[in-house]
Amino acid sequence: MSQWLLEKELKALEGWQLTAFSVAVTERMYPNFALFANLLEFGDAPQIRSIVDGVWNRLSNSGAKMNFEVQQANVEANMPDLDEFDMYGASPALDAMVALYSTVNCLLEPNRADAAGVGNLSQECVATFIEVTSDSDMSDEQLLRHIADHEMMVQEESFQAELIRRLEGVKNPTASLIAELRQLAANDGVSNIGVSDD
Repeated sequence: MSQWLLEKELKALEGWQLTAFSVAVTERMYPNFALFANLLEFGDAPQIRSIVDGVWNRLSNSGAKMNFEVQQANVEANMPDLDEFDMYGASPALDAMVALYSTVNCLLEPNRADAAGVGNLSQECVATFIEVTSDSDMSDEQLLRHIADHEMMVQEESFQAELIRRLEGVKNPTASLIAELRQLAANDGVSNIGVSDD
């Protein structure tokens, strides 16, 4: 799904719904960062976990206070430099942090472009993973078809469509809806590229 296409899909959402979409997609990407952080003793995974939790808590109105302007700097500090880490795992870890940065941005000032950016970033992350783990003898055309039809990409696209479906037409966030979205996004701790931090 292209950025333009996703923005069109997201037309039905506004305000808090855009943040809910963004944090759900980010939640599904989080294990990619957590695993990288643990394996390489990089960054501060517990701090990042608490920022993601903070966004969910703000949406469900659980009364927890967090200064999200300050948290943006913390997210930036946890972005791995791809020039420094010459390994594939750094890329999905960075994608997760860029997604979280955009999610916090969306929370502070809801906008469709940030939400679409998060959705596309997750799809690109999946596409890259499929490409890296696929047979290198494929032509470009075969590879594109292979990515589009791949089970992981199909799952990612249906996950994002399901989020939009559940959020559409809901006026105010209820604690139960946010809990449902959170459980859907957590996906039993398995990320968009099948990574688990266990």
